[in-house]
Amino acid sequence: MTHATDEFARLRQRMVNAQLRARGIRDPRVLAAMLAVPREAFVPEVSKAEVYADSPQPIGAGQTISQPFTVAYMAEAAQLRGAEKILEVGTGSGYGAAVLSHLGAEVHTIERLPALAARATETLKRLGFSNVHVHIGDGTLGLADQAAFDAIVVTAGAATLPPAYSEQLVEGGRIVIPIGRSERNQQLYRFRRGRNALSMDDLGAFAFVPLIGKAGWHPA
Repeated sequence: MTHATDEFARLRQRMVNAQLRARGIRDPRVLAAMLAVPREAFVPEVSKAEVYADSPQPIGAGQTISQPFTVAYMAEAAQLRGAEKILEVGTGSGYGAAVLSHLGAEVHTIERLPALAARATETLKRLGFSNVHVHIGDGTLGLADQAAFDAIVVTAGAATLPPAYSEQLVEGGRIVIPIGRSERNQQLYRFRRGRNALSMDDLGAFAFVPLIGKAGWHPA
């Protein structure tokens, strides 16, 4: 067990150096979070050999755990300082929420698939992430009963920005979300809520699974 733990720690350090620092991730808090969270705990046993590869990995139910760089890039884009209340849309394995939990005060994460939500809840609880709360529901509607949020991080690609997100954001808050006309190819954007309008930064091209729900692809 100790040998396996040591090997994963070495792989995690290599990931931070070769995939994150080398590709421009600079926020020391993000790098520390990526080094602290045991990615291997969030994937099925069959995927653990490739868990620190520079690629997404399957987690079941047709979903994936995003590649490490994508998780770090989105976390850095959210510009977190430690006191924020965060909404993550698309819990998946729970890995992204675990990383965000190191960067903000409280994380609410919402997943539409009950089986994934249950597995993520169990993993996060076992690893001691007490400031992460997993919810089951339509993530395109946000989480009104827990609003307002300082940051919203969306881990699936939308056709347009769901209106609930800006409505549930504090003034000065950020939304990090992939948006595109294709279900599989998007641009990553950061929206910031001003007093009267949203400003927008284009953060580059990415490919995510589609955001599904009433304000997403394939509305129920």
